[in-house]
Amino acid sequence: MLSNHLQNGIETANQLWSRIPNSEDGEVDGATLLSTSDGGNVESLDYEVIENYEYREEQAQRGKLYVGFYVVVKWFFALLIGIGTGLAAVFINISVENFAGWKFSLTFAIIQKSYFAGFIVYVLINLALVFSSVYIITHFAPAAAGSGIPEIKGYLNGVDTHGILLFRTLIGKIFGSIGSVGGGLALGKEGPLVHTGACIASLFGQGGTTKYHLSSRWLQFFQSDRDRRDLVTCGCAAGVAAAFRAPVGGVLFALEEVTSWWRSQLMWRVFFTSAIVAVVVRIAMGWCKSGKCGHFGSGGFIIWDVSDGQEDYSFEELLPMAFIGVIGGLLGALFNQLTLYITYWRRNHLHKKGTRVKIIEACLISFITSAISFGLPLLRKCSPCPESDTDSNIECPRPPGMYGNYVSFFCGKEKEYNDLATIFFNTQDDAIRNLFSAKTIHEFSAQSLLTFLVMFYTLAVVTFGTAVPAGQFVPGIMIGSTYGRLVGMFVVNFYKKLNIEEGTYALLGAASFLGGSMRMTVSLCVIMVEITNNLKLLPLIMLVLLISKAVGDAFNEGLYEEQARLRGIPLLESKPKYQMRTMTSKDACGNQKVVSLPRVAKVADIVSILRSSKHNGFPVIDHKRNGETLVVGLMLRSHLLVLLQSKVDFQHSPLPFDSMSGSAPISHNFTEFVKPVSSKGISIEDIHLSSDDSEMYIDLAPFLNPSPYVVPEDMSLTKVYSLFRQLGLRHLLVVPRPSRIVGLITRKDLLIEDGEDTANVELQSTSIPPS
Repeated sequence: MLSNHLQNGIETANQLWSRIPNSEDGEVDGATLLSTSDGGNVESLDYEVIENYEYREEQAQRGKLYVGFYVVVKWFFALLIGIGTGLAAVFINISVENFAGWKFSLTFAIIQKSYFAGFIVYVLINLALVFSSVYIITHFAPAAAGSGIPEIKGYLNGVDTHGILLFRTLIGKIFGSIGSVGGGLALGKEGPLVHTGACIASLFGQGGTTKYHLSSRWLQFFQSDRDRRDLVTCGCAAGVAAAFRAPVGGVLFALEEVTSWWRSQLMWRVFFTSAIVAVVVRIAMGWCKSGKCGHFGSGGFIIWDVSDGQEDYSFEELLPMAFIGVIGGLLGALFNQLTLYITYWRRNHLHKKGTRVKIIEACLISFITSAISFGLPLLRKCSPCPESDTDSNIECPRPPGMYGNYVSFFCGKEKEYNDLATIFFNTQDDAIRNLFSAKTIHEFSAQSLLTFLVMFYTLAVVTFGTAVPAGQFVPGIMIGSTYGRLVGMFVVNFYKKLNIEEGTYALLGAASFLGGSMRMTVSLCVIMVEITNNLKLLPLIMLVLLISKAVGDAFNEGLYEEQARLRGIPLLESKPKYQMRTMTSKDACGNQKVVSLPRVAKVADIVSILRSSKHNGFPVIDHKRNGETLVVGLMLRSHLLVLLQSKVDFQHSPLPFDSMSGSAPISHNFTEFVKPVSSKGISIEDIHLSSDDSEMYIDLAPFLNPSPYVVPEDMSLTKVYSLFRQLGLRHLLVVPRPSRIVGLITRKDLLIEDGEDTANVELQSTSIPPS
């Protein structure tokens, strides 16, 4: 009965593919290949352990000492990732703060004589910085454009976008972020820092880069996609920890937002990596306090201390705070939709005209941003300084050449300041500190805040998607804190209470916009608490985040999910689609024809199949002596290409190894089958075979995966989806329902003690005799 089922099912058996083709393919299984923003394609990653003969022989030769050494090396790499990401963040922050400091100091010095000359210098410096950023991206590292979080999220979901983790992408990300953020564009460096941490982790994992002769074989321990996934997860958490000085927030960000697969051992290493980053950043800041870092001072590494702000809140304030959450959800959803439309139009019409158009576009946006940030404060009348508060160490106005609170810009009298210049004509970190500041109730007018909100919101929408590294954390905080402070002004005037601080409402507004745009809750809540150093505001932040996320979800998906879809990154979300409930695994296969291989295959036949088919996995079929057909495993395309290129496994006889010599000799190291990270790997066009080679055979048994995951053809597609995503699979075989059961495993059968002899473990109580 079983043989009949298999005989009838082999020819028509369907295979549920990940439907993500090779990075060079244009089409697969009748489905059009999705392309990324830079014109490259995506390929699925092999997170499953291929337990073939070579792998098992290699594992059998390794004892407990090697396993312990392997664990120690993982922790050592976590240490290296933390140090590397921390140093990269220090370099980026010091560079940005110094460029901004030189820019504002020179501009303030010139406007004492001529505002027009100051404007020209201000625009030219910003143009030079932005031009350097866009030139690096367009000519050196195209994959470094944008925040990089959608691509990294796709990588940890099982999708490799070509070039996102290369060394040149890391260099482009670092120097491109310095130019774009230092040039005053409406974007941040926090998102790119996540990508930077992931690149550093990936480079450590593969021992450096051979192309630029910066590699070491002593670091080449982790060659599989599974190990690289763990390292990249540590890098993502390290990037957030370095960007916000929020180590716990970094761990939760990696868990909530970017990873699709998690376990307790990984959490410990991620936590350790984030802690190392926090130590490195703290040491760097202590070293910079002595004045060795130029203009780098309190800015740069984000921590907006609002611990001296509002001590308590009343029940009446919960309504306006909830209203802030609603505003954040609406504006966040609108931001996602607008950026989606503009980015779609930009990539399908504007950027197709070449790199020159990308450079002109970025420079034009830089000029417009500089003109707005310099020109709008000139149209605003100066305000008299408030009476000095002995508890507040804020000086009004700031001395000429200084930037921070109470900036004196185009003011005729001494004791006056320009509230719009206090936000516009500042670095983003200092502008947020001004909006968060306590005991500055009358610093900003409603008209100035509303003007800044409209203009900066528009600039953030237009700037997002240009060919420069761009994060949305800090622009989102600026947008949210602006309308939050507006609501705070209304609450202060309405309730007439002296203990209400506008800065507290600005913080809640920032959290609400980020929640409405990015749809994060737990990690964002912890990040906001860590960067403001005020645990008392935790319940309020939780309130506005829940409301803003609920409102935003009613309109569209989060920012990173929308951008991933636009860039052609096929993410498998945590929850399957509703229509999958009525579908089976056979329905998902459609009418595709499975291309299979015999156990001992002719080289010419393998080459023909690889040239005519775009599949990445091939079921291997064998026959018993009684004619019964068996599926003996799954052979990956990349493994076949390695075998064809090496030629050491070619044989003249069509008989399997065990029939000739009793066992298969180990002719390869398992690491030879690993594809370089973010690389296209070997293609069939790279392999050249002679006519004699084509007539030879290969026994695939030592190299195939003998135990691929298999599901029956009538399994619900929701269960198939959950299995596929949670295990990080690339291929899943769909077979007819079997006719008999060999055994049944329960929980107690898996509870094997460490010292127990596995050879004596039997499933006596649960085994079912064959029918």
